[in-house]
Amino acid sequence: MTIKRAASLFAWILFAVIAYSTMSPLDLRPRIGHLVHLERFGAFGLLGLLFAIAYPRRLGLVLVLVFATAIGFELLQMVSADRHARVTDVMVKLLGGACGVFGGWFLHRFRLPLLRLLGR
Repeated sequence: MTIKRAASLFAWILFAVIAYSTMSPLDLRPRIGHLVHLERFGAFGLLGLLFAIAYPRRLGLVLVLVFATAIGFELLQMVSADRHARVTDVMVKLLGGACGVFGGWFLHRFRLPLLRLLGR
């Protein structure tokens, strides 16, 4: 299995986990700790990174997918009685997703020069 294929698999699994976490009732939502903004930033950062690694030639589409996911899932919370949509939550998710996609672009762009620099 190649790195791109593994990244694609893990990206889609993470997408499903984020969907479940976003739409499940609050008491069933998985939590890592008390820093929910850090959880949101990290989840969307990892999502953006994995999709950028999986689809390095389609970074514009990846960015749109990650942004649409953040906005769409947040808006879907308005349908649920015990969930709420907040602008700050969306902003944290968008920032995390953008950082992840940029990180994936950086890895793809500078992978070979870095390997040469390291002597590999």
